[in-house]
Amino acid sequence: MADPVWTDIGAAEVLRAAPVTRLRAGTKEVAVSYQNGSFGVISNACNHAGGPLGEGRLDGDYIVCPWHNWKYHRCSGQGEAGSEDDKVPSYPVKVENGRVLVDLANVTARAKSPHSPHPLARPTTRAPGPLRLLGLSTTAMDAQNPRFSGSDHVLAAAVKAAGAQGAETKTIHLNDLRFRNCEGYYSKSAHACTWPCSITQMDDKDQMDQVYEALVHWADAVIVATPIRWGAASSLYFKMAERLNCIQNAITLHNRVLIRNKVAGFIIIGGQDNIQSVAGQMLGFFGELGFVFPQFPYIAHSRGWSHEDMENNVRIVESSEELSKGAAELAERCLGMARTLIEKDDAPASIERGGRKAHPLIVEGGRPA
Repeated sequence: MADPVWTDIGAAEVLRAAPVTRLRAGTKEVAVSYQNGSFGVISNACNHAGGPLGEGRLDGDYIVCPWHNWKYHRCSGQGEAGSEDDKVPSYPVKVENGRVLVDLANVTARAKSPHSPHPLARPTTRAPGPLRLLGLSTTAMDAQNPRFSGSDHVLAAAVKAAGAQGAETKTIHLNDLRFRNCEGYYSKSAHACTWPCSITQMDDKDQMDQVYEALVHWADAVIVATPIRWGAASSLYFKMAERLNCIQNAITLHNRVLIRNKVAGFIIIGGQDNIQSVAGQMLGFFGELGFVFPQFPYIAHSRGWSHEDMENNVRIVESSEELSKGAAELAERCLGMARTLIEKDDAPASIERGGRKAHPLIVEGGRPA
């Protein structure tokens, strides 16, 4: 045991007022807790993704990380039951003359138990085989009382045509999946928004993993279909888009491009007009993920503001040879561009500051926050 180096971290009366407090002890960031008449001091940095334990909460004798809910005993730093091999450093602590003192010389060691990587975390290497096209439906409806969906109908024509061209195909209907809303991890910290998504890593019942697997690892081309809802894409589209933030954030944090040599096209069908606005958002968003687009990257249909006669709209879409042909040609353009990209294989695997320009906060002394 080393000679103690006791460091004053504050008044006991003040630190008793909060269950958990983030403080600096010398050069160390620590999480100070108070419960049942005693203080505990452990490292501020969570083993998982470096989350600030000092900004967390108490659950019994455990501090819960505010980023992803990992738990550590507030005094020993040991992980919760079942994760005891995960430990963060802990420090001896005492109170003298109304001051809380921490011994920085006799800190325990950090220990990280081995964790199997999530299947989605594997390298993004294209598997050999024919071109692969994903149809992605964002239509929401009552599954017990289904209705005709114009965007799904035209998407089916595109996927069928891709198959006829020799491509391997699959269709994902977001309406069939059960996945949680984005819970704003990026709003806590850019580093809290991980790849794979933090929710996907924590909740094995969340089915967004099917979309991640298809977009990042399987598809060479994707055609996203949406209805127009009040001048915008569907609510399911935006729910998915928020959860795709983690793909773009891999560029922001690690300059790692997950979407390489992949093409996106779009089908937009609505009773109202606003096609170009909807297409613009979708093009901008998928471009930020790393997708590229063929010439004329979307097809669309709308009856316009003065034709809210949905029965006629259904009839027109259902019988339209023009839309079916347009869908087939869109699939052909997407696959053709995907073939060219794969053959050239010159898309970057990393890119400096691609997409958002999120920079770490610089504090006094030049240290990143």
